Amino acid sequence: MRLLVSITPHGFGHVAQVAPVVNQLYRQYEGLELVVASSLPESFLRERIQVPFDLLDEAADFGLLMNSALDIDLQASAQAYAELHRCWDARVSEHAARLEALAPDLVLADVPYLSLAAAARAGIPGVALCSLNWADIYRHYFLGRPEASRVLDQMEAAYNSASAFLCPEPAMPMPCLTNRIDIGAIGMRGRNRRNELAERLGLAAEQKIVLVTSGGVETRFPMEQWPVSQGVSWLVRDSWQVQHPDAYRQEACDLPFIDLVASCDAVLGKCGYGTVIECVINRTPLLYIPRPDWPEDESLVPWLKQHRAAYRVAPDLLLNGAFADLVEQAAAMPVIRCDPVGADDAVRYLAAMLRDLEASVGVHREG
Repeated sequence: MRLLVSITPHGFGHVAQVAPVVNQLYRQYEGLELVVASSLPESFLRERIQVPFDLLDEAADFGLLMNSALDIDLQASAQAYAELHRCWDARVSEHAARLEALAPDLVLADVPYLSLAAAARAGIPGVALCSLNWADIYRHYFLGRPEASRVLDQMEAAYNSASAFLCPEPAMPMPCLTNRIDIGAIGMRGRNRRNELAERLGLAAEQKIVLVTSGGVETRFPMEQWPVSQGVSWLVRDSWQVQHPDAYRQEACDLPFIDLVASCDAVLGKCGYGTVIECVINRTPLLYIPRPDWPEDESLVPWLKQHRAAYRVAPDLLLNGAFADLVEQAAAMPVIRCDPVGADDAVRYLAAMLRDLEASVGVHREG
């Protein structure tokens, strides 16, 4: 059986969400062939999807076009959606022809709706998996546009054409779905290698270590303006080229990203599903940068607070970097861990579908 996994390139959170499901499904379902369709960096895809797969370097959607991790380019995004849906039927037919050539038995989308619409047209079963959908995101930002009604009808029809839309905890309400199935939280558990990390960085045991992440959309904070020697060391991406005596390159640690999450005293970043869930799973507090107009925050922030992992970063802290008190406060409060049972839930559903499909193919061949 062949599974095509279509992943939005809007940040890294969609991969963090779908990868544990794909990894577990591959190990449980004998003979499964995986094809991953995404334009995200192959190195990141293979770090998270830890089983063999063929890669199609293409994107079936874009999510939203971003100026930074915290700033949506609303005008460009609206125009891109208008253009996509101006020739929607032709786009679906074109994508369906590519699916027919690939001949997957099942399409799993997190969460490109074009892939689901094309699968339905090609007669291939589809399943959506995500804590959000682009129809509700589009409605939030672009409902007033003249083409919005037509765009939303096509988006919602695509999502509802799937056999199921699996919604991992905590998911947005998504009232437009008629095929919603709620499942548990999905995320990856890392190894706490705190002592090893401090040793590699040459840090004293009492020094606090904070992992800084922008969730896959490049955003650089003005860290050169931050205070020195406030008892906090920052792990940042090499591409940021930060010149600060307390900043260290994540890549130099030579540890998987998820182990860094599990080993640090806190994570600094925005509230994205992958970051939120992996902080709670690994009992690491999140110093979260609020996004007041991002609709998913209404689901993520209360859940984060419920697990005592939420520490709001005031906007001025990103400029002056006076984080010492907040880091101490976060490190002193134990996070209430959540077990990531959502991958088990999703695998049960997908494996049952694959078994039914395989049985129907066998009956057809014998007939």
